Amino acid sequence: MALDKLILEEIELLNLFNLNSTQEGLKIHNDASPQAIAAAERLFHKGIVSQIDGGYLTDRGVETAEHVQHLVTMLRGH
Repeated sequence: MALDKLILEEIELLNLFNLNSTQEGLKIHNDASPQAIAAAERLFHKGIVSQIDGGYLTDRGVETAEHVQHLVTMLRGH
């Protein structure tokens, strides 16, 4: 089963979060790509980020981002 383009966009955003600091979030500005804006909105509605334009990771979001970032690291071979 191929990964849906929308899921890949969400993975890209989750990979940007700094997991070493709970005080560091993401702000998706109005001039960001429509795909990034929509991905942030979807993550918000899934309870993964705290704001519709990004914000901070929720507890569920931290767990999700950890899995995403571990997977990306493993696939890159680092």
